[in-house]
Amino acid sequence: MPTMRHLSPEDRSFFALLTETVYANPFGTDQERLSRLLGRAAPSTVSQADLYDKLMPALETRLEALRQRGLERLDQFCAEDQTLMRQVFLFHGYQHHYRLVDGLIEHQRRGRTSAADLSWIPDLLNRLRDYGFDPQESRRWVALYYQLRRAYDFIERALVGRSEPMRTLRRSLWNSAFTTDLRSYTQLLWGRMQDFSTLLLGETGTGKGSAAAAIGRSGAIPLEGPGHRFARGIEETFIATNLSELSEGLIESELFGHRKGAFTGAVDNHDGLFARCDSYGTLFLDEIGDVSLPVQTKLLRVLQERTFTPVGSHKPQRFEGRIVAATNRSLQELMSGSGFRRDFFYRLSGNIICVPTLRERLADSPDELEELVAALLGRMVGEAADALQAGIMEALSELPANYPWPGNVRELEQALRRIILNGCYVPDALPGGHESAADAWILSAEAGSLDAAELLAGYCRQLYEKLGTYEAVARVTGLDRRTAKRHIHG
Repeated sequence: MPTMRHLSPEDRSFFALLTETVYANPFGTDQERLSRLLGRAAPSTVSQADLYDKLMPALETRLEALRQRGLERLDQFCAEDQTLMRQVFLFHGYQHHYRLVDGLIEHQRRGRTSAADLSWIPDLLNRLRDYGFDPQESRRWVALYYQLRRAYDFIERALVGRSEPMRTLRRSLWNSAFTTDLRSYTQLLWGRMQDFSTLLLGETGTGKGSAAAAIGRSGAIPLEGPGHRFARGIEETFIATNLSELSEGLIESELFGHRKGAFTGAVDNHDGLFARCDSYGTLFLDEIGDVSLPVQTKLLRVLQERTFTPVGSHKPQRFEGRIVAATNRSLQELMSGSGFRRDFFYRLSGNIICVPTLRERLADSPDELEELVAALLGRMVGEAADALQAGIMEALSELPANYPWPGNVRELEQALRRIILNGCYVPDALPGGHESAADAWILSAEAGSLDAAELLAGYCRQLYEKLGTYEAVARVTGLDRRTAKRHIHG
């Protein structure tokens, strides 16, 4: 048997500080440990993981010194040091290969039809084997590397903004994927997060869908088969639906599926969203606050028992995936019990994440507006973004100081389109000429120029501005909540 050796106190101290740093939430605000490792104040970044490459020279020096002592495998260290060195070796292998994992993710995001280059996976498995990891265990760590890089991609890069509200959002999304302790997650919860539902709260247009996608595309996906392929690509792991867009008569069929002959028009069996979301997937239920009480009851069963029954069937099926839901209703509104079951809320809210409004983001960091404009323009017009940005920022500067952006990022996106087309942006919620939107509606109503739909929509909007909730508007008008909301937001 090989002689097992101890780490020196200096090495043990360095490696302990290293692992405490790199296994922490990378979007955290405590940079003291990273600064100690760097020997200087750590610069501000969206994610401190952007600075981990700078830790490698010191790490390589210490690992080389250990190799000179004949210590390069886990079984060569004494038992009390093996746990620590497992974490060090895993980080070392990760840092040497993460760019190759990023290449795979970029290949998948672009939807390329050619086969991705996976030739690096055997090399990585061999490196982990050389560290002393069991071959089957090594496959799990490669899958974790893939998961970590997807999380960075969708939490760090796909979300725009460096304000404190956005930093808080990123920290929360990371915890939803990996918990607050990555080391415990890898040992106890990897691949077992399906029962941890998340509820996203935020105003319309804040980007709850992007936040949900960041969670859904950051789940565990194993490495399988002799070809060293991952069980799913990133586009196969996230299924989204907007419940407010589904009619009451079709919502159960869309969610739970139906059997042939279950109702008029059911000419074949149909798999619903729950059936199509497997154990590697996340089902995103947007506008969960709009579903009726009977549907809430059936969704509660899925959350409690992890089973559902298609319409027209008596045979329960098991739901294997994870649920993320979102609503623009406030927490107080949900907890009031007005049209929303409290037991359903508690089962749904295993984790609650508040997505910040644009006005909160800009109040903390006004420069975030320019960063958002650059990102939105890049998605809209590609390479032409740079040439357009200066003119667009000038047009936006003509808005009133501290304009509240009631439509949030979605409104900003439409503002950019109007500026490109018309050269200016006059918000719908601000006076146009000498009339407010409400004044214009009243004048149009008095002139008899509104049809019934326009008349009702304007009345609902005025009631909403006065009363503040969809439920109150529904009570006054005699409409159901979802119909009132549809009229209010057009």
